[in-house]
Amino acid sequence: MAAAPPPLHVYGPTRRDPYTCPREEPQDMHYTVVERELELNLILSSERSVPVPARLSYRTEDPYAVHIAFHINSEHPVNWTFARELLVEGVFRPCGHGDVRVWPTKSPGRSIVLIALSSPDGDALLEAPSAQVSTWLERTLRLVPPGSESEQLGIDDALDQLLAQ
Repeated sequence: MAAAPPPLHVYGPTRRDPYTCPREEPQDMHYTVVERELELNLILSSERSVPVPARLSYRTEDPYAVHIAFHINSEHPVNWTFARELLVEGVFRPCGHGDVRVWPTKSPGRSIVLIALSSPDGDALLEAPSAQVSTWLERTLRLVPPGSESEQLGIDDALDQLLAQ
Protein backbone atom coordinates (compact mmCIF):
# COMPACT_ATOMS: atom_id res chain seq x y z
CA MET A 1 0.00 0.00 0.00
CA ALA A 2 1.38 3.42 -0.96
CA ALA A 3 1.96 5.95 1.75
CA ALA A 4 -0.24 9.02 1.85
CA PRO A 5 1.33 12.00 0.08
CA PRO A 6 2.97 14.64 2.26
CA PRO A 7 0.71 17.56 3.16
CA LEU A 8 0.23 20.56 0.93
CA HIS A 9 -0.12 23.73 2.97
CA VAL A 10 -1.71 27.01 1.99
CA TYR A 11 -1.33 29.73 4.56
CA GLY A 12 -2.90 33.09 4.17
CA PRO A 13 -3.41 35.81 4.41
CA THR A 14 -0.21 36.48 6.31
CA ARG A 15 1.66 39.63 7.19
CA ARG A 16 5.26 40.36 6.42
CA ASP A 17 7.44 39.91 9.50
CA PRO A 18 8.54 43.47 10.43
CA TYR A 19 11.71 42.15 12.01
CA THR A 20 13.00 40.40 8.90
CA CYS A 21 11.70 42.87 6.32
CA PRO A 22 11.67 46.35 7.86
CA ARG A 23 10.20 48.24 4.89
CA GLU A 24 6.87 49.99 5.18
CA GLU A 25 3.86 48.22 3.66
CA PRO A 26 0.35 49.48 2.95
CA GLN A 27 -1.90 48.57 5.87
CA ASP A 28 -4.18 46.38 3.74
CA MET A 29 -1.37 44.34 2.12
CA HIS A 30 -1.74 40.60 2.85
CA TYR A 31 0.28 37.68 1.56
CA THR A 32 -0.36 34.00 1.02
CA VAL A 33 2.09 31.10 1.30
CA VAL A 34 1.78 27.74 -0.50
CA GLU A 35 4.00 24.99 0.89
CA ARG A 36 4.58 21.34 0.07
CA GLU A 37 6.58 18.85 2.09
CA LEU A 38 8.15 16.15 -0.05
CA GLU A 39 11.05 13.78 -0.15
CA LEU A 40 13.72 14.37 -2.76
CA ASN A 41 16.58 12.06 -3.59
CA LEU A 42 20.12 13.39 -3.55
CA ILE A 43 21.88 11.54 -6.38
CA LEU A 44 25.33 10.42 -5.23
CA SER A 45 26.09 8.14 -8.21
CA SER A 46 24.21 6.26 -10.92
CA GLU A 47 23.61 3.45 -8.39
CA ARG A 48 23.17 5.37 -5.16
CA SER A 49 20.95 8.14 -3.78
CA VAL A 50 19.84 9.25 -0.34
CA PRO A 51 16.46 10.68 0.66
CA VAL A 52 16.36 14.35 1.61
CA PRO A 53 13.23 15.82 3.23
CA ALA A 54 12.42 19.17 1.65
CA ARG A 55 9.83 21.93 1.71
CA LEU A 56 8.76 23.83 -1.40
CA SER A 57 7.47 27.32 -0.58
CA TYR A 58 5.88 30.04 -2.65
CA ARG A 59 5.02 33.43 -1.17
CA THR A 60 2.86 36.01 -2.90
CA GLU A 61 5.05 38.71 -1.35
CA ASP A 62 7.91 37.34 -3.52
CA PRO A 63 5.87 36.35 -6.59
CA TYR A 64 8.69 35.61 -9.00
CA ALA A 65 10.53 33.16 -6.71
CA VAL A 66 10.22 29.67 -5.31
CA HIS A 67 12.03 28.58 -2.17
CA ILE A 68 13.29 25.11 -1.33
CA ALA A 69 14.46 24.22 2.18
CA PHE A 70 16.43 20.99 2.45
CA HIS A 71 16.33 19.41 5.88
CA ILE A 72 19.68 17.70 6.24
CA ASN A 73 21.45 16.57 9.38
CA SER A 74 22.23 20.05 10.64
CA GLU A 75 20.72 22.62 12.96
CA HIS A 76 19.43 24.77 10.10
CA PRO A 77 17.98 23.77 6.72
CA VAL A 78 19.82 24.55 3.49
CA ASN A 79 17.75 27.14 1.59
CA TRP A 80 17.71 27.85 -2.13
CA THR A 81 15.67 30.49 -3.94
CA PHE A 82 15.25 30.71 -7.69
CA ALA A 83 12.76 31.81 -10.35
CA ARG A 84 9.37 30.11 -10.31
CA GLU A 85 9.42 30.29 -14.11
CA LEU A 86 12.55 28.11 -14.13
CA LEU A 87 10.80 25.33 -12.22
CA VAL A 88 7.61 25.66 -14.30
CA GLU A 89 9.56 25.30 -17.54
CA GLY A 90 11.87 22.61 -16.14
CA VAL A 91 8.94 20.27 -15.51
CA PHE A 92 8.49 20.11 -19.31
CA ARG A 93 11.94 20.73 -20.86
CA PRO A 94 15.55 21.33 -19.86
CA CYS A 95 16.21 24.89 -18.73
CA GLY A 96 18.50 27.01 -16.62
CA HIS A 97 22.12 28.04 -16.72
CA GLY A 98 24.72 28.41 -14.03
CA ASP A 99 23.69 27.76 -10.43
CA VAL A 100 20.27 26.18 -11.05
CA ARG A 101 19.29 23.82 -13.86
CA VAL A 102 16.04 21.85 -14.07
CA TRP A 103 14.91 19.14 -16.51
CA PRO A 104 12.35 16.33 -16.75
CA THR A 105 13.28 12.67 -17.17
CA LYS A 106 11.82 9.20 -16.76
CA SER A 107 12.84 6.65 -14.19
CA PRO A 108 11.48 3.09 -14.26
CA GLY A 109 7.74 3.51 -13.77
CA ARG A 110 7.70 7.21 -12.89
CA SER A 111 8.30 10.73 -14.13
CA ILE A 112 10.79 12.85 -12.26
CA VAL A 113 12.27 16.32 -12.33
CA LEU A 114 16.00 16.69 -11.85
CA ILE A 115 17.30 19.82 -10.15
CA ALA A 116 21.02 20.56 -10.35
CA LEU A 117 22.30 23.12 -7.85
CA SER A 118 25.78 24.58 -7.92
CA SER A 119 27.44 26.82 -5.33
CA PRO A 120 30.95 27.59 -4.10
CA ASP A 121 30.28 25.05 -1.33
CA GLY A 122 29.57 22.22 -3.79
CA ASP A 123 27.15 20.77 -6.29
CA ALA A 124 24.02 18.69 -5.79
CA LEU A 125 21.78 16.74 -8.14
CA LEU A 126 18.30 16.17 -6.73
CA GLU A 127 15.46 14.05 -8.01
CA ALA A 128 11.87 15.18 -7.35
CA PRO A 129 8.59 13.44 -8.20
CA SER A 130 7.07 15.31 -11.18
CA ALA A 131 3.47 14.81 -10.09
CA GLN A 132 4.00 16.33 -6.64
CA VAL A 133 6.04 19.25 -7.98
CA SER A 134 3.48 19.90 -10.74
CA THR A 135 0.53 19.82 -8.33
CA TRP A 136 2.26 22.33 -6.06
CA LEU A 137 3.20 24.56 -9.01
CA GLU A 138 -0.41 24.53 -10.26
CA ARG A 139 -1.51 25.87 -6.88
CA THR A 140 1.01 28.72 -7.14
CA LEU A 141 -0.04 29.48 -10.71
CA ARG A 142 -3.72 29.65 -9.75
CA LEU A 143 -2.84 31.96 -6.88
CA VAL A 144 -0.63 34.27 -9.00
CA PRO A 145 -1.04 33.61 -12.74
CA PRO A 146 2.01 34.11 -14.97
CA GLY A 147 2.23 37.74 -16.05
CA SER A 148 0.43 39.06 -12.96
CA GLU A 149 3.38 38.80 -10.55
CA SER A 150 4.09 42.54 -10.57
CA GLU A 151 0.58 43.23 -9.25
CA GLN A 152 1.57 41.41 -6.02
CA LEU A 153 4.47 43.75 -5.38
CA GLY A 154 2.34 46.82 -4.72
CA ILE A 155 4.63 48.98 -6.83
CA ASP A 156 1.78 51.15 -8.10
CA ASP A 157 0.52 51.80 -4.56
CA ALA A 158 4.02 52.61 -3.32
CA LEU A 159 4.60 54.95 -6.26
CA ASP A 160 1.27 56.70 -5.63
CA GLN A 161 2.23 57.19 -1.96
CA LEU A 162 5.64 58.51 -2.92
CA LEU A 163 4.22 60.97 -5.44
CA ALA A 164 1.56 62.15 -2.96
CA GLN A 165 4.24 63.33 -0.51
